[in-house]
Amino acid sequence: MLTGMQIAVIGGDARQLEVVRKLTELDAKLFLVGFEQLDHSFTGAVKESLGSLELSEIDTIILPVPGTGSDGKVETIFSSEDVIITEEIISKTPPHCTIYSGISNDYLNGIIKKAKRRLVKLFERDDVAIYNSIPTVEGTIMMAIQHTDFTIHGSNVVVLGFGRTGMSVSRTFQALGAKVKVGARKSEDLARITEMAMTPFHLSNLAENVRDVDICINTIPFPIVTASILANMPVHTLLIDLASKPGGTDFRYAEKRGIKALLAPGLPGIVAPKTAGQILANVLSQLIEEDMHIRKGKSQ
Repeated sequence: MLTGMQIAVIGGDARQLEVVRKLTELDAKLFLVGFEQLDHSFTGAVKESLGSLELSEIDTIILPVPGTGSDGKVETIFSSEDVIITEEIISKTPPHCTIYSGISNDYLNGIIKKAKRRLVKLFERDDVAIYNSIPTVEGTIMMAIQHTDFTIHGSNVVVLGFGRTGMSVSRTFQALGAKVKVGARKSEDLARITEMAMTPFHLSNLAENVRDVDICINTIPFPIVTASILANMPVHTLLIDLASKPGGTDFRYAEKRGIKALLAPGLPGIVAPKTAGQILANVLSQLIEEDMHIRKGKSQ
């Protein structure tokens, strides 16, 4: 139980509603910032503006999956007001206050470090990333069906990256009957791709391996699908970039060549917000409870 914990949930999308539901069930006191347009109410949760929030009493801050923008602005689909997180705001919280976010950026890392608070990036956890790969794969299949005039079965699919999402995407498209090639750098990944009866290739040989691709799925958050790579792809190729913004694709050149390239970060929150929210809620409740017990132990 989280009795006595005061938690500020600042901004977010439908996934945060599952987080709020779970934490209120565990008896935490929640303050919802950036939710004034939300019709639904939760027992134990109060809607507040950032300016009226008593930050000195907040034990935990939960930010949306993207964290903040490079200007500190927080995504708020349930509000028309700008919510901006600054170093001054973070510094007003107690020293033990922990900030949770899905991912982060230089701005957020910087203000948290200056304020000497702890930032937990949930998407760096293996359990969250693996669970999230399930709705990500389903969303990728949906996009592949919507944006092509051929079946996945029998098509040539190239997956870039063999991390937690890349592995799930590769395995699922193979199960649907696609001929899957996977690009990776680590020798152990190339060995595992072979063991899974897919075709491995080193990313240094990417240009040669996209000449006959029908669907290319990128999971690498680095400029990997460059103009020179796109120049080797057939014009009918569908490119789905699952990497976090700005993705790993030269979208300008893809458009120039007539290749349909779609940036699709955050698919879990789009195709299955309830499930994606429950994944976050379960992990957050566990982490916050552990944090609470550690603090209680130190104070005794």
